[in-house]
Amino acid sequence: MSAILLRLRDIRFIRYLLASVGALAVDMGCFLALLSAGMWAAGASAIAYCAGIIAHWLMSSRAVFVGNVAERGLERTRQKALFVISALVGLGLTTAIVWAGDGSGFDPRLAKLVAVAVSFAATWVLRSKVVFR
Repeated sequence: MSAILLRLRDIRFIRYLLASVGALAVDMGCFLALLSAGMWAAGASAIAYCAGIIAHWLMSSRAVFVGNVAERGLERTRQKALFVISALVGLGLTTAIVWAGDGSGFDPRLAKLVAVAVSFAATWVLRSKVVFR
């Protein structure tokens, strides 16, 4: 039985990874478009990350954590709130890393790549252990 549970957990991580890639495409597309429009790098990163949050919720709740999504009512609202909190942790990390990188003279696109990795790890832990437990 434990082998089956481990296999299902691996599949869930792969689905989460794919949902993250989709959300990242939304995030990076918005980020690069806003940078091209002349927006401040940290602001562009924050706005783009918010667009990615919406995309990630849609994919996570429908394809990754399907069996762990609360039905309706107070529990569903609580779960959405926890998801938003986990997203705000990722947003804070992303914005801070891009701001620090840009302020230090690094290319903001490279800083964004570092931020993506850090944010991915943090939100995976929060979502798998807290939001969709």
